[in-house]
Amino acid sequence: MHSSTIGKVGAGAACCWMLLVSALAIAQQTVEVTNAWARATVPAQKAGGVFMDLRSPVSARLISVSSPIAGTVQIHNMKMENGIMKMFAVDGIDLPPGQTVKLAPGGYHVMLLGLKRQIKEGDTIPLSLVVEGPDGKRETLQVNARARALNVPAHAMGGH
Repeated sequence: MHSSTIGKVGAGAACCWMLLVSALAIAQQTVEVTNAWARATVPAQKAGGVFMDLRSPVSARLISVSSPIAGTVQIHNMKMENGIMKMFAVDGIDLPPGQTVKLAPGGYHVMLLGLKRQIKEGDTIPLSLVVEGPDGKRETLQVNARARALNVPAHAMGGH
């Protein structure tokens, strides 16, 4: 081979390698979780809410959440129907690429059911979030939500 051909082949291979590494880096980027918090509960309360902001660099879906402080953890949504606010479990939340999805009072949120203990202001609530990427691969994210006072209005905590 001529030296200029070898140079072109080498440059092409290097370019392909850089594209592959870039694609792998994007595929391995994780969902960013910010502003994770839980509302404190009163003694003997058996359910609580957790809220956060989620942002994914690629199309993804939050498909489940678990926590050792609750018997069951569900992803919920709330919406107004015929003048009545209704809350219901959902099978997941889509995370469009590059957009922040807010889990906040009055909308999507995480419900802790069958609480094993009271959540007190300042407590740290450990959560495991399972996110599914566009390729079907699942990733588990470990998140700690800080408990905030029971009497703080939702709008002061980033809610709507």
